[in-house]
Parts: sequence; C-alpha cells; structure tokens
Amino acid sequence: MLLNLLSEYLSAVEALVRKLEGVYVERYEEEIISDTRVNLRIRIRFKSGYLLELNEAIIAEADAIIRLYYRYHFQDEKNSLVFRYDNAPHFPGFVNFPHHKHLPDEVTDTLESSILKVIEEARDVESFG
Repeated sequence: MLLNLLSEYLSAVEALVRKLEGVYVERYEEEIISDTRVNLRIRIRFKSGYLLELNEAIIAEADAIIRLYYRYHFQDEKNSLVFRYDNAPHFPGFVNFPHHKHLPDEVTDTLESSILKVIEEARDVESFG
C-alpha cells in the first residue's frame, strides 16, 4: 500500500492535470515501484501544439517527497525548446547543482522544481505564446 504522502501527491498531480483546459493528455502513467517509490510519466498536448513532458522518480521519506530524478520538458508547436528543468548532473559549477533550467539560448542555475509548479508555468507561457 502506498504511503499517504505519496497518495496525496499523486492525487494533487492528477487533480491539476484534470483541471487543465484546452489540452489532450497523451500519456499519464503512474508506475508504482514500491510503497515508498513511484515513477510518473505524463505527456500533455496543448491546443496550440505546445507539448509538456513530465518525468520523475520520487520516493517518500519521513514527511517529504524526494525527487530521485526529474525532467520537465516544454516545447512549442515547432518542437523548439521553451524550457526544460532537470537534475542530470552535468553542470557541477552551479550553486544549486544538480538542479538547472534549460532555455533556448542558455542554461541557468535554479532551485529544484516540481510537476505542480511546472504545469502552472507551462500553462502561463502557452497562454501568452
């Protein structure tokens, strides 16, 4: 049985995805590895053609969700990068290593993000794009 913390997190993600308007959810997969670990894979296509791909491996430890791995990729209708957050360890000089954000012309240091924050950011960008 999943820990309550993981169940609550998954419910919050699903509720936010369900609330999105003008999108088609191409993929929504919760892979339960154990009662303390879940992998999420979500693909959301906006009416404008923008695509948001969300992937993360999370564990519940004590009273916290810990992201072992995450990649949140957002691209426009021409398949050009809008932004991508990830924690691949390839920018060791960043203060918040391994967390960083890819933009079309640069990579910036950033704090760890989350699926919930990124969905909101993508929705805001797409509605002004």
